[in-house]
Amino acid sequence: MNSDVARLLGAGLAMGFGAIGPGIGVGLLCNGAMQALGRNPEARGPILTNMMIGIAFAEAISIYALVVAIILLFVAK
Repeated sequence: MNSDVARLLGAGLAMGFGAIGPGIGVGLLCNGAMQALGRNPEARGPILTNMMIGIAFAEAISIYALVVAIILLFVAK
């Protein structure tokens, strides 16, 4: 296997696997928030605030995966 092929394959796998987890996490998080809002609409403010903070942390993981993929593409030789 050529080193260029391995580098591209590694970058693709890093980005692919790095995006699956946060995608599932955000979906589960929003599902829980919507169920909580359905059960207790008066608690809208704290629920939505905590949901947004959780989404930001989950998306940070996919940004880390993007940085790793970019490093593999452009820096690794």
